[in-house]
Amino acid sequence: MSHTPSRADFDQYMVPNYAPQKVIPVRGEGSRLWDQEGREYIDFAGGIAVNSLGHCHPVLVEALKAQADKLWHLSNVYTNEPALELARELTERTFADKVYLCSSGGEANEAALKLARRWAHDKHGAHKDKIISFRQSFHGRTLFTVSVGGQPKYSQGFGPVPGGVLHAEFNNLDSVRELVGDDTCAIMIEPMQGEGGIVPATPEFLQGLRDLCDEHDALLVFDEVQTGVGRSGSLYAYMDYGITPDILTSAKSLGGGFPVGAMLTTDRVAPVLVLGTHGSTYGGNALASAVALAAIRHIDTPEVLGGVAKRHDLFREHLEAINRKHGVFKEIRGMGLLIGAEMAPEYEGRAKDILPLAIEEGLMALIAGPNVLRMAPSLVIPEADIVEGLERLERAIARMVSAS
Repeated sequence: MSHTPSRADFDQYMVPNYAPQKVIPVRGEGSRLWDQEGREYIDFAGGIAVNSLGHCHPVLVEALKAQADKLWHLSNVYTNEPALELARELTERTFADKVYLCSSGGEANEAALKLARRWAHDKHGAHKDKIISFRQSFHGRTLFTVSVGGQPKYSQGFGPVPGGVLHAEFNNLDSVRELVGDDTCAIMIEPMQGEGGIVPATPEFLQGLRDLCDEHDALLVFDEVQTGVGRSGSLYAYMDYGITPDILTSAKSLGGGFPVGAMLTTDRVAPVLVLGTHGSTYGGNALASAVALAAIRHIDTPEVLGGVAKRHDLFREHLEAINRKHGVFKEIRGMGLLIGAEMAPEYEGRAKDILPLAIEEGLMALIAGPNVLRMAPSLVIPEADIVEGLERLERAIARMVSAS
């Protein structure tokens, strides 16, 4: 007997660490989705900044289908052509000399942190082990990455957590100076905090971190899992700032929906990851690498990257118009197509209330904490879909306001 999965099946069969919306999408094309009942939605969520080219983009579908008929997985006992091509493209398009491939952003950040510790240990000794991160940061869900992330709620109940991690205040260089020293091995930062509320770093702050790392012979690590691969309007956000890290992590948009991650670094740092020091069973598998290769080649073009800035302006224009009418936002901020709208004081903590109303109006959106509405749509979302999606958002907001 056939069975059509329902939302109730989630509660029955899945562990309760998520609380998905009631609708179940079954088909996607571009920036539109359809659920089991055939209802259509405009997608401003983008799989949390993952679906960089929307749903079922023909370039990615073609790459996946072509590779599926050739080779899927070998393990790291061997290498494969798509992985080597992806690594070459990443180094040629960025500051990096070497690439480590894995399956997710959390894995990429875990690798970056281990690399930083190993580099400091081998170059300076075991005493140089301190990692400075920032309050409200987010770097993944492994025990190491949640410890480095600056949101204690994600590590509560999982202790004891790894030590040697210090947290400073984002965009406050003095708070970093109070913590940095000769025992600092790395400073890890998101160029724009994602889960922490879509807060861009100031150029002066990032330059100050670069200077402090140089002064103390520490490594500057940029977590670009959410800001990377076109999301900011450049291939990576460090390019917008003109400040080069020693290590960079990438995932989400890199695969356009296929699970893949990467850690990028330099010839100065990479050699300490000698044979056997780290690994990933699925990292660099041929399917993921082929899709990521197609994604990065398509995204890193003037047409796509230039269109991100244009779409950002369109979002901002319409969000500001919504706010003039309803007064629900305190600030609209972000870079490229990672946009946050912080709620006004009278609607404090109510960003989450917009999501189910938006679903009812045919729009999928996100939050970044309880107080920031977040949008991370496809980098090539049609402008007509932006306008229509924001009309649907306005209807959802109007309903929230009228019920207040």
